[in-house]
Amino acid sequence: MRYVALGDSQTEGVGDGDDVVGLRGWADRLAEHLAVDNPDLQYANLAVRGRRAGEVRSEQLGPALALRPDVATVVAGVNDLLRLRVETSAVVGHLEAMFAALTDSGARVATVTFPDLTRVIPLARPVRSRILAINDGIRAAASRHGVAVAEIARHPAVADRRFWSEDRLHCSPPGHELIAAAVAHALQVPGSDDSWTQSPPPLDASPSRHWRATAELRWAATFLRPWLGRRLRGQSSGDQRTAKHPLLHRVEAPRS
Repeated sequence: MRYVALGDSQTEGVGDGDDVVGLRGWADRLAEHLAVDNPDLQYANLAVRGRRAGEVRSEQLGPALALRPDVATVVAGVNDLLRLRVETSAVVGHLEAMFAALTDSGARVATVTFPDLTRVIPLARPVRSRILAINDGIRAAASRHGVAVAEIARHPAVADRRFWSEDRLHCSPPGHELIAAAVAHALQVPGSDDSWTQSPPPLDASPSRHWRATAELRWAATFLRPWLGRRLRGQSSGDQRTAKHPLLHRVEAPRS
């Protein structure tokens, strides 16, 4: 079996490891799930952080098709939604073009819906309508092409800070594992089930108002300000970066 992942920073694995120890991420974790019943699984990850849906299509679709995948995942669009201006129909159009090309090639394709970022980033409230629109578009396009959809948007954990890394835009290791389990379930991978849909255990205590205010200020200084600076300079976190696994390689045994 050959599995190829297309996408941006979430699929690359940002938030699950770092550039020193290496990034793991939900797609790597999904590959490990697939490898349980396919010990000779070959896996490639073409995702690069910062890429918008159109860039994923133009840069990754051709190489993905050349690898002749049996399974492919396509997750892109968040970087489009965070731009000042965006046409959600155009984003969905790029995603549907990738769905169509990959399914026409014989691949089993899966994607995800996006969580409401305003539940963890109140300042992102202006993009909420975009998220709802693109999720509706993803569901419709996926239905037209027989693409499996993991409904991450509807999971109660998306409002849980344990699901997210410190930057609140990328998942934490438990968040990446949840997405991997959700996509495995959507693909009906042997051994997968709907346990990923269960609500996470409650936090020990709600943070105080002072703690929340301090955390917001720290987040704004550490993550929001640099992100805005890159936008103003026309830069991307993915500048000068390439895919971490552009060629098929054998996946090691699952790790705990």
